[in-house]
Amino acid sequence: MKGRVLVIAGSDSGGGAGVQADIKTITALGAFAATAITALTAQNTLGVHGVMPVPADFIRQQIEVVLSDIGADVIKIGMLGDVATIGTVCDALEDFAPDAPMVLDPVMVAKGGHALLAAQAVDSLRTRLLPLSAVITPNLPEAEALTGLTIRTVADMRVAATALLAMGVPAVLLKGGHLESDTVTDLLATASGVEAFSEPRIQTRHTHGTGCTTASAVAAGLAQGMSLRDSVVRARAYVRAAITSAPGFGKGHGPLNHAVGFAHPA
Repeated sequence: MKGRVLVIAGSDSGGGAGVQADIKTITALGAFAATAITALTAQNTLGVHGVMPVPADFIRQQIEVVLSDIGADVIKIGMLGDVATIGTVCDALEDFAPDAPMVLDPVMVAKGGHALLAAQAVDSLRTRLLPLSAVITPNLPEAEALTGLTIRTVADMRVAATALLAMGVPAVLLKGGHLESDTVTDLLATASGVEAFSEPRIQTRHTHGTGCTTASAVAAGLAQGMSLRDSVVRARAYVRAAITSAPGFGKGHGPLNHAVGFAHPA
């Protein structure tokens, strides 16, 4: 086991997304996952039925005790929920892990449509968290919320990725699964340019947790010393294999198969 990832995110009682997906993903890829839970959700494949925030001082305590003992090579951020939680997490990371690279998955809405980030918190996420991040992994609705742009094509995605870079983020993995197309294109944008990764769309409703899984897979790769590009390539291959072999659980958006074995890209 190589590489330590501290995941700061919400819990998914259904096991398909959130810290449950994060732990499964990081473990499957051979790294070590620790967590600081920001919220509890009552959730299944049909949607989010309830949310209970974790008190700010306890979020901070989780972060402090993990980092002061186990440490972390990379921080992965998921659901934060509101302005106060964003502030708590930023303050704690500045105090206890100022040099650890951060992978930010700007979670805003659950697969079933339930809001997971208060509307007034988007600006805090933009101004406080983005500057601390090494890479962000938004989907298209999240990128639209952060940039104010409308994204309907891959060309629009390129404009949005450039706009996100201009906000001070070194790298953006913009996920294109929300586009209406038989091909899914993701963009990896850095100061060096924009690279597109495209694959045929897998026709399935079992895609719950793909965002959490992708970001955690990237974080695991970075924690293991892989380059960002190699981490993204491996993450995309892992997620695709996990979707293809999804167990079919639930009546709605079902979970992935995080335990899948897959051929690592060269």
